Amino acid sequence: MKKVKITVIRKARYDDLIEKYENPIEHACDMEIGEVYISVDGQKPDGFCDSAWTSIEPFAKELARGGGNFYDGWMKNPHSAMISCNDGFRPVTFLVEAWEE
Repeated sequence: MKKVKITVIRKARYDDLIEKYENPIEHACDMEIGEVYISVDGQKPDGFCDSAWTSIEPFAKELARGGGNFYDGWMKNPHSAMISCNDGFRPVTFLVEAWEE
């Protein structure tokens, strides 16, 4: 299986939605733009957010198996995907790509 590189590309924050709908929480996402995680054998990298992994996992596992070309040519690099976590208040966007060392 190939390794899969997961890079934090963008973070958003919707304060209007947080104020209107979210209960206060002490610790939200602490990922930073530019951070890189490596998935080995399609497994969640150490320290990676469980919620974000739920969104990324099917793509990471397919890339690890050598697949790609999601949605018939969606990405310029067919062995990659641009995926956001499922947090509607502060979504994080990741570039997920097959990685050759």
